[in-house]
Amino acid sequence: NGPEETLRQTVNAQPAIMAVSLACIKAMEEKLGPDAMPRPVVTAGHSLGEYTALAVAGVLEVGDTAKLVQRRGELMQEACDKNPGTMAAILGLDEMTLEEIARETGTYVSNINTAEQIVISGDNIAVARACDLATARGARRAIPLRVGGAFHSGLMAPAKVGLLDAIDKIEFHEPEIPIIGNCTGEPLTTAESVKQELVSQVCSCVQWKRSIDYMVGSGVQSFIEVGPGKTLSGMVKRISREADIKSVGDIESILSLSRN
Repeated sequence: NGPEETLRQTVNAQPAIMAVSLACIKAMEEKLGPDAMPRPVVTAGHSLGEYTALAVAGVLEVGDTAKLVQRRGELMQEACDKNPGTMAAILGLDEMTLEEIARETGTYVSNINTAEQIVISGDNIAVARACDLATARGARRAIPLRVGGAFHSGLMAPAKVGLLDAIDKIEFHEPEIPIIGNCTGEPLTTAESVKQELVSQVCSCVQWKRSIDYMVGSGVQSFIEVGPGKTLSGMVKRISREADIKSVGDIESILSLSRN
């Protein structure tokens, strides 16, 4: 128990979200059994979710995933304290226009979630100015996000060295299935490419739309979102109307998989 503001601090939020996602996967294994358990052919995770995807792909052991996420949260919290900032979702403005606004305001394009939803980040004043410019240039809405910092931006750079050090102390296995990387929207197929991705990802834009487009273009038709909420399910549907998407976040939703 404690205040929501404390939970939203990235040092606390990251391990909590990862724990729920991994618990859902464990519950799926126990409730569905080996015959009904979905067998993924590819995996991906949005931002922090990429770490859960690595566990699913066999790159990281669960314990090592938890250690690495804990350290990532600590390092990013330190970066947030050193370089305070925020994020905002811009709806209805194209990527090129937002890139121009980012250059003008010193902000960053941090998440390309769908063609209609792009997230920017930076220091508080710069993000506010970017929101005003986005609205003036035709955005339907500019929505400030309740987050603990300017994630996936240059303001997180202080976290990279410490994260690289933490990664070097953990054993990475070769992926059992491809992971679609946040930074490129293309497959990561070696342990070394995964390590590079995790370090780059701290300051790089999450190419979520590109990731889903790649999977759909490769023949993937069915998606399962694992963990709290249904945010990614909504994004996938907006990117590909033909996609079959299910969300798994509790026992009832897990059991429903065996009925389909």
